Order: sequence, then structure tokens, then C-alpha cells
Amino acid sequence: MAEIGVAIQGAGWVSSEHIRAYLRNPDSRIVAIGSRTKDGAAAKAREFGLDVPVYDSMEEMLARPDVDAVSICTPPDRHCEETVLAAEAGKHALIEKPAALNPEDLRRMRDAVRRAGVRTVVSFVLRWNPAVANIKALSADGALGEIFMVQTDYWHNGPQANYAHARAPRPARPRKRGIGAMLGGGCHAFDMARYLVGSDVVSVSARSWSPDGREEGDAANTLAVVKFASGAMGKVSACTTQWMPYNFNIDVFGTDGVVRGNRLYTKRLPGLTGFAEMETVLPDNGDVAHHPFAGEIAHFVDCVISGKESHVNLDDAVNTHEACFAADLSSERDGATIELPLT
Repeated sequence: MAEIGVAIQGAGWVSSEHIRAYLRNPDSRIVAIGSRTKDGAAAKAREFGLDVPVYDSMEEMLARPDVDAVSICTPPDRHCEETVLAAEAGKHALIEKPAALNPEDLRRMRDAVRRAGVRTVVSFVLRWNPAVANIKALSADGALGEIFMVQTDYWHNGPQANYAHARAPRPARPRKRGIGAMLGGGCHAFDMARYLVGSDVVSVSARSWSPDGREEGDAANTLAVVKFASGAMGKVSACTTQWMPYNFNIDVFGTDGVVRGNRLYTKRLPGLTGFAEMETVLPDNGDVAHHPFAGEIAHFVDCVISGKESHVNLDDAVNTHEACFAADLSSERDGATIELPLT
């Protein structure tokens, strides 16, 4: 397969970044756009000057023989059904996060993908951030020694982030039941912790705090202490109530070195008297356009063409999502330790 035909399912904010990345990729072409309404899909096609058919039925769109893969950019409560539809149609899928809102849907999606044998990528796009690439390279080279602790934090207050970056606020959306800070955005922090340690989460204990009026399972701020299969420990937090600009903190502690964001201290550089700063791009902006979708989608396209499995496929993403579910469950149970995998 020299080139893949891609359908875009969803016509919202994040779909624009998927479209831009596919248009830059020489091995893919967009062949269709779907949404809840044909008008919405047609508006997205016009925005990018695309002369492609539009659909309000995903089944009809997936029936096209020129569709090899689909980017699922719809709201999270639709991801399960749409992933299953794509898998049953034999189409590869890039699934926006969170991939599912509960363990049952997550397993149903995973099982459908396994049966179909299609390639998947779950959109933990920060794995392609340049600062993260530096940390992975340093770890692989032994500059950090054995990693025994990681701290990752997703701190995003939407109105303040818009103010800090001089952006027009996004339109307010009704709050969806069951999507708290940890699942909605903190899943990026949990995935980053797993990725940098190189090990799955095996237990979670968490506490949450929310302003009055929040519902159970919809915590606005959650702090989790985690244990990894490797024996490493971690702290993962997701906060949305604080009045501050967006921050995504990354701290990796090893026996031979430490990375704090873009700062490095390591035995490999014995002349250091303090942290050395690395010139790089940090994941310090909550704007979707800041995220490295070009790298993620190039990886997805390569997986489809080559037939190889992704390091962030749906099977891999199950542990990240279960860690988020466990954090919410633990906070509801007064910090009780929740073991993974969930039963």
C-alpha cells in the first residue's frame, strides 16, 4: 500500500489538526468527512478547500472502498460505537482521547479491534512532543540510570488559559456526566507517566476536590499516587479549578540523573554544578494547535502501510484509561488503593 485513503469522523476543533496533518503527509489523502450533520461536515470540507463527499452516516462512509482508515474526532461518548463500527468494517482507526468513558466500553472496543486485526492509535499526542523525545533518548542512553519515580501534572483552567494566550474563549459546552479532570485531560498525564517509566500502572490511590455542585465521578481536581509494575512510584494530578496559565509538568527521577521539564542533571556530565537547560519545545500550551499531530499521524499512517503495531495502540491505552478510572474510584472510596487491571 503506497498511499492510504482517510476518512475524518467529526467536524469539531480537534479534527482541524488531524486534517492539517494528513494534508502534509505524502502517504495519505483525505477521501471523506463525516459528522452528525452533513452541513457540519460540509463546512469542515470548505474550511480546508477539500472537494470530498460528506456524510451524516458513519456506516455509509465506512462502506466506501477507498477508505482505508478513519480518524475518530467526535465527542468521547461516541468513540466506543464508532471504533467498533470501524473495526467491523476492516478500517484502521486513530481514536481521540479519552477513548472510552467506562471500562466496559473500553474492553468492547479492544475486543472488536483484536477480532478485526486492524491497526489503532489512541491520540496521546504528547508522546511526540520534542521535550518528551529528549527524555526518552536520555533514558535509552542510560543517562538517567534506573527510573524510580515520575511526576506528571495536567493543570488546565480553560478560561485562564484562553486569557493567558490572548485567545478568544471557546464556546461553553454542557458538562458531560462522567468526564472529570483526570479522564478528560489527566489521561495525558497518566499516559506520559507510563511512557516515561516504561511500565504499566498496577495500583492507584487518589484524592479529589471539587467546588460545590460537581457530581460524583466528575471531580474537577484529582491527585493520584501510583505504583508501576517495575516497582517505580509516581504522582499524577489533574486540576482545572486553579486560576493560573496552562502547565504540563514532567519530572523524571533516576539513579544517575533527573529531568525536570527541559532541565537535566546527570552523572554523564560530571562538570555540571546545576541543572543544564535543553533548548526544546515543552508541552506548555493547552491549545490543540500546539500539539504535535504531524508526528502522531505520520506514525499512524506508517503503521497502516507497514502493518506494524503502534506503541500507543488501543491495547496499550487500556492501562492508561483504567488508571484514570481507578483514580476516580479511589477518590470516591476515601483514597482506597485500587489494583489494576480492573475486574
